[in-house]
Amino acid sequence: MADFKSILIANRGEIALRVMRTARRMGYQVVAVYSDADANAPHVRLADKALRIGGPRPADSYLDVDAILSAARDSGAEAVHPGYGFLAENAGFAERVIDAGLVWIGPPPSAMHAMGDKAEAKRLMRAAGVPCVPGYDGDDQSEATLLREAQGIGYPLMIKATAGGGGRGMRLVESAAALPAALASAKSEAEAAFGAATVLLEKAVVEPRHVEIQVFADDHGHVVHLGERDCSVQRRHQKLIEEAPSPAFAGSDGHHLRRRMGEMAVAAARAIKYRGAGTIECLLDARHNFYFMEMNTRLQVEHPVTEALTGLDLVEWQIRVARGEALPITAQEEILTRFESGGHAIEVRLAAEDPARGFLPQSGPVLAWRAGPSAGVRIDHALESGAEVSPFYDSMVAKFIAHGPDRASARARLVGALTDARLLGVRTNQAFLAATLDHPEFAAGRATTGYVGRHAESLLAGLDALPPTLAGLVAYLVRALRHGHDPRAVLLPLAWPALVAVAVDGVAVKAQVQALGGARYRVRADEAEIVYSLIDCAADRMRFDSPAGRVELTLATKGAAIHVGHKAQQFVIEDRSLAAGTAAGGAAAGLVRAPMSGRIVALYVQEGQRVEKGAQLVVLEAMKMEHPAAAPMAATVRKVLVQHGAQVGAGTLLIELEPAA
Repeated sequence: MADFKSILIANRGEIALRVMRTARRMGYQVVAVYSDADANAPHVRLADKALRIGGPRPADSYLDVDAILSAARDSGAEAVHPGYGFLAENAGFAERVIDAGLVWIGPPPSAMHAMGDKAEAKRLMRAAGVPCVPGYDGDDQSEATLLREAQGIGYPLMIKATAGGGGRGMRLVESAAALPAALASAKSEAEAAFGAATVLLEKAVVEPRHVEIQVFADDHGHVVHLGERDCSVQRRHQKLIEEAPSPAFAGSDGHHLRRRMGEMAVAAARAIKYRGAGTIECLLDARHNFYFMEMNTRLQVEHPVTEALTGLDLVEWQIRVARGEALPITAQEEILTRFESGGHAIEVRLAAEDPARGFLPQSGPVLAWRAGPSAGVRIDHALESGAEVSPFYDSMVAKFIAHGPDRASARARLVGALTDARLLGVRTNQAFLAATLDHPEFAAGRATTGYVGRHAESLLAGLDALPPTLAGLVAYLVRALRHGHDPRAVLLPLAWPALVAVAVDGVAVKAQVQALGGARYRVRADEAEIVYSLIDCAADRMRFDSPAGRVELTLATKGAAIHVGHKAQQFVIEDRSLAAGTAAGGAAAGLVRAPMSGRIVALYVQEGQRVEKGAQLVVLEAMKMEHPAAAPMAATVRKVLVQHGAQVGAGTLLIELEPAA
């Protein structure tokens, strides 16, 4: 039996803190590693020891095997937990950890090798009798072969990078004409993310559910599954919402379907002599046919929903298995009884991204963070006011997990927690998540992988705007506070209104604000007139009574910008004159700007080159995803102001175009 007293966590953020909690409860010391971007991060401060491993880019730190092993040696750590992401599914890293005499809290490298290549994994699963989606996973990666195989598979089809996951190197292709460009893009992204450009092709299963089975195995011959999770609500092939049990398993057939898929998952794990935590990911069609997609040889982001239903700590199970112990529970039906009597759990991923701009990743300072207490809701995060959301890492910044006796109560608790929480400074998908949970299709349990594609536009259109009258009043009151005045102390009415000209998320607003005395203000804007009664007014919060009811706002300022949190939404109020000329729409005039902070990974044009509308100009990599910029019109490239490999900030001018005559 392996004996160790300290664990190095080869990861960052919320998963590092999650592992720390269990390790500490079990009596272990914990060692953190950090990049320069994370020098002041919570996981660094809360560890027993913390060691720097390099620069902010993942390749210079969290993906640097030598640096992590040196940190383990220098800290005296005796075991390594990889978390998820980065090196968690890197068999070479696992081998290096074991060769260094350390305990690896993860699956055997042989199993990671077997499942790390999606093409090889499908071959192994077919040999084990596991149903797989029809497709091509051969070694010949020439464009001619892939085009020919695609013709035989038929459209629509999926391109998938054989290494890695998380949606990188994945493309849906609707026609033969779109395949060459999609292949080039997928291979480029796969090469950048995983160091391997190999892809496979799969028949696209139309409108499936994405259902995964949690498995666990030990070195004593025990392999069990812990039920399913439904991960169908996704964007960019990355999960947004996960829940258990799957709504697809409701009804009399659900009991049998769970056991059929569970038996398949256990057989898959046995076929590769698995050990530890793993997840078998499947597509489930409307007739309850299921197909193996891949195996994730690590703990999943969404593991808390399984913990909520079973009452088990999966990180504790990982550590016990790594010590050589048998699984704490080996009776499959006992586990399923826990799962099936455990109520319902739903998790959402709070991500720094802008749903209104195609879920474009965002980075920048966290001006304010508050997670209100919510019964039945667990929030895993590494957020704090004053922190920085870096462009170098994944966009997920927190997970909200609600547990209740049934799906309706879990969903209601989760909506309440999202509505109460405040994250100001960087844009997130918080309001989009709350709207999704409230949508009739999701509420009825009918969401499939096409849900976001069908409803994103209507969900965004349905979000409440900040009333222009309220925006004008907030700007007026913040101005008063900055000049040292207390807006509640205005006892006498003013004879004339003050003019306020601002922009709310880039949209111009003109308002007239008149103090009526007694902390009451009349505001006119866009032909509306409302009288607000000011209850509370400070630099970080405001409360009003209005004819429509109580209004509670959270505030944070940065320069001239006022970040306003209202329910699950964030709005930015700023002086319009200061915002002039900085909008992304500058591209329409021939100015192509970076939509976010990131690194230039491809540059397709040079000065003097003629381009047609839609031609790719440059590709920006941020938060592990590639974001191409295309020419908005036929033009000549007047100036190229960046170089390949350059790190740029949001709004940086990249290319100047001269529109064609």
